Amino acid sequence: MLNKLQTIANRFEEINRMLALPEVLADRAQWTKLTKERAELEEIAAAYADYRRTEQEMNAAFAEAEKETGEMRELLSDEGYALKAALAEKETALKILLLPKDKNDERNCTIEIRAGAGGEEAALFAYRLYRMYQGFCERKRFKWEVVDLNETELGGMKEAIVNVEGKGAYKRLKYESGVHRVQRVPETESQGRIHTSTATVAVLPEADEVEVEIKDEDIRVDLFRSSGAGGQKVNKTETAIRITHFPTGIVVTCQDERSQLKNKEKAFRVLRTRLYDYYNGKANSKEAADRKNLVGTGDRSERIRTYNFPQSRITDHRIGLSVHSMEAFLSGDFDEMTDALARADTEARLTASDE
Repeated sequence: MLNKLQTIANRFEEINRMLALPEVLADRAQWTKLTKERAELEEIAAAYADYRRTEQEMNAAFAEAEKETGEMRELLSDEGYALKAALAEKETALKILLLPKDKNDERNCTIEIRAGAGGEEAALFAYRLYRMYQGFCERKRFKWEVVDLNETELGGMKEAIVNVEGKGAYKRLKYESGVHRVQRVPETESQGRIHTSTATVAVLPEADEVEVEIKDEDIRVDLFRSSGAGGQKVNKTETAIRITHFPTGIVVTCQDERSQLKNKEKAFRVLRTRLYDYYNGKANSKEAADRKNLVGTGDRSERIRTYNFPQSRITDHRIGLSVHSMEAFLSGDFDEMTDALARADTEARLTASDE
């Protein structure tokens, strides 16, 4: 590890020297490339320089302690051991910085929420999750853009597709993929029995246009009238869009906008995202199986969390963490859970890198 860190430090210093050269300053393309590389290495180089300083201070403290006697020797030894403990913490921090970054972390994302088992109660729970993620995005100042929302007459929803824009949106939401289970007494339950229902969530990183090629001959675009719970929600003209991708069988529908053009743009954006997930998922399936990530595969068939209303408890089964603040959690205040999942993921990857 230290050899790799020294190589990074040497490259960082080399780039700094190159950026001061007149010929580099005159070449905008090369200057931009080097500046980007420097930004990628800067945090690791700075952390390694701090590690080396601490190591030198520790060695100096122990060396001085050997020369002294009595109280001064004891003081210098204590200082050396304190620096040794700090050095161990900085070594762990460096290992984390060297872990491969998820290339999708800083991307926008698409959230897909669908009611599962449980009839209308599942539809009501799915809508609570929809509002939960909307509240979370408002807190983070992420842009929330509805692509499709299929509501029920009783205030629930069968399905929702939403695009989320903001730096690190995927990083903050990626651990939400999976089956969410709710345990509560429905309002229509006269005998007070607890019912169990589910909803599925999929969080997909958004793809750039250049990353996914969509050929005209591979798709069919259909126009139809929007549908909804009734009343003003129903659009009388054919502005809704359905895109079918023949090679994968993926179908995307967008009917949230009154403009046919806007619906088409949103639908193609979601199609690119799903295709990106489809092809990357196939390529990474073996790696995911080998790694056995502690916080799960993120597959939408995996039960990840239970929302127990009678006990006001939310339990994430991947890390065994329970929190007791149902209303705050469902309003979008679930950073504690997200942070814990991210830490567990990092610890699992650290363990795997040491094996």
